[in-house]
Amino acid sequence: MEEQKVLETSSNSITCQTLPSFLSSFVDTFVDFSVSGGLFLLPPSPTLGQISPPSYNETNSRVLTPLQTVYPSPARLIAIGDLHGDLSKTKQALRLAGLIDSEGHWSGGSTTVVQVGDILDRGGDELKIMYLFEKLKREATKSGGAILTMNGNHEIMNVDGDFRFVSRGGLEEFKDWAMWYSVGNDMKKLCSGFDGLIKDPFDGIPTECSYIKPEIFSGIRARIAALQPNGPIAERFLSRNQTVLVVGDSLFVHGGLLPSHVEYGLEKVNEHVRDWILGIKKKIRNELIRGRHSIVWTRKFSNESAKDCDCSTLEHVLNTIPGVKRMIMGHTIQESGINGVCNNTAIRIDVGMSKGCGNGLAEVLEISENSQVKILTSNPLYQKKSDSLVAAEKGGHDFFIPKQGQKQVEVNA
Repeated sequence: MEEQKVLETSSNSITCQTLPSFLSSFVDTFVDFSVSGGLFLLPPSPTLGQISPPSYNETNSRVLTPLQTVYPSPARLIAIGDLHGDLSKTKQALRLAGLIDSEGHWSGGSTTVVQVGDILDRGGDELKIMYLFEKLKREATKSGGAILTMNGNHEIMNVDGDFRFVSRGGLEEFKDWAMWYSVGNDMKKLCSGFDGLIKDPFDGIPTECSYIKPEIFSGIRARIAALQPNGPIAERFLSRNQTVLVVGDSLFVHGGLLPSHVEYGLEKVNEHVRDWILGIKKKIRNELIRGRHSIVWTRKFSNESAKDCDCSTLEHVLNTIPGVKRMIMGHTIQESGINGVCNNTAIRIDVGMSKGCGNGLAEVLEISENSQVKILTSNPLYQKKSDSLVAAEKGGHDFFIPKQGQKQVEVNA
């Protein structure tokens, strides 16, 4: 009876003019549900790495929440490498670490998770993965956990309009997003309270291009609209990613961090990349995001051949960041699994698990509260190993033997 009274009151008092945000929230939830493959997202919380939706002051200027760069050491830390649009392997990696249950809900308790970038390109489930992580971020917060996602070179390339590594499935997924996003905007336009508030991300984007096949141009056009600076997906997801991150005694980055990047300032790196993604900053220094010596592109510490890894530069970088013992990176596929070089101060976690990028076995890195490191993998060859974590030299590489009951992939020699 009381519920019916509330509904009656609401129907008499809620109008598009008085509460346009109510309709907006409903429409946005509808669009999210349709694009994500049927996920309902909890309301966001500004704690434990989550960032609330953008807010505006009385002059309609955007108020930005600072990106946190340094986090304390958690009781359990999981690092996940490049995922490249493969939702199935993403869920496999999460289950491997005990982070989701059979229904896909967060089960990781107070665990902190870092995903080092490259969710985009090479696969057809890019948006679904981003939405899944967004859902899990909100669920993890309720249990004292956190999920931190980072920008890789493929996120940067897409913001730059470089779609060389987009798959057919990726084009189709963004075409679907464009359709649902446009439906949502059309629903909002039915309300006079939204006059002038709806931004069309397709404004200024050509409807055809002579040198691109018509059958794929609609997908490319959708990606441009979604991922251009301040595009809906760039703002919603990529602008909230870190580009460099310190959690406890571990430094996380997609490609690698060089002395010039440290001198630039870690917080400033995150701030400037975010502002560029949001379209606030029109230009950004190439050393941060473009070129082979940039943060998301360098392979100085991830070459599969250990002799090609610059251990002296790595030592210098780690010594200039207080409390940091190791650098953890993705970007370069390690065909025989997660491994460490330079006395395990460089740990490489991109195992090419995506179907579009090698279809490797799922693996994740686990770091315990006492800084003990081990590898969790789905490789059946390593189901039974000794009871202690051992670091040893083999062909110039370091490799790990995890505790009994966990699995491990041997380092390539």
